[in-house]
Amino acid sequence: MPQRNLGSLTVSALGLGCMGMSEFYGPGDDAESVATIHRAIDLGVTFLDTADAYGPFENERLVGRAIAGHRDEVVLATKFGIERDGDRRGINGRPDYVRRALDASLQRLGVDYIDLYYQHRVDPTVPIEETWGALAEAVTAGKVLHLGISEASPATVRRAHAEHPVTAGQYEYSLWSREPDQQILPLLRELGIGLVAYSPLGRGFLTGEITSPDQFAPDDFRRGNPRFQGENFTRNLDLVAEVRSLAEDRGVTPAQLALAWVLAQGADVVPIPGTKRRTYLEQNVAALDVALTPDDLAALEKLAIGTDVAGTRYAEATMSQLGR
Repeated sequence: MPQRNLGSLTVSALGLGCMGMSEFYGPGDDAESVATIHRAIDLGVTFLDTADAYGPFENERLVGRAIAGHRDEVVLATKFGIERDGDRRGINGRPDYVRRALDASLQRLGVDYIDLYYQHRVDPTVPIEETWGALAEAVTAGKVLHLGISEASPATVRRAHAEHPVTAGQYEYSLWSREPDQQILPLLRELGIGLVAYSPLGRGFLTGEITSPDQFAPDDFRRGNPRFQGENFTRNLDLVAEVRSLAEDRGVTPAQLALAWVLAQGADVVPIPGTKRRTYLEQNVAALDVALTPDDLAALEKLAIGTDVAGTRYAEATMSQLGR
């Protein structure tokens, strides 16, 4: 398995997003999810991503069970900052909360330290220096080895980095989510921070396997996502059709082509496609063998720039929490 560097942290070139194993994408199967994590480790996909908000809490427990006996083989990333109480969600960056959240995550995961600990969302009521002061204390205590931040504005990333080095920034990044290209990716490279690309397959849309919203389970979060609704869904199928056409010309799946594009954006970019099935994991890993030519990249670049993706990445309430 090729390796890549996120700042000073070395990880597998492809990671595994574990969120969907516990929530958001229909019913899960814990046994198959654990088997998927074990298969990932066997294949060298050792960069595992979770968060206390997933479940909530259940995904960390699941990952903890899966990596028992394998701790030294994985690079473990989790997040704090989204508080959940039933259907209510809040953002919390207070130092006392950081300490409590970290200790709780360590317990659920069954580990003594976390390799990469992210601030999941930025709390606008707490100066970032206070949040990151508490995180720096956690590094000094040996509970965390590296720090990351997710969906933060360039100014906030710079301020956090001044308090303690940021190893990785996690942002949605794919053929249909190119926002990091504008300001975030240049800033991360200026500061020596890696980019972790979540939802590199457009929440499954870029696989070409989603043809109707009726395919989603009743509790699938995509039913309420603007890009998967009404006319937006129909318009976005045009992008998928073009990706499928290019993939067929290359003899690969649309998912593999989409992942290969993300991987080609730089050695400091690590996609973490999520899956809860071994079959899809193995297909995703095969994307590492897809060598895109300059003509391939040019065609995909033209497609990515020229396609008017319909709908925002999240519903309005969630979008308001991004870029703080």
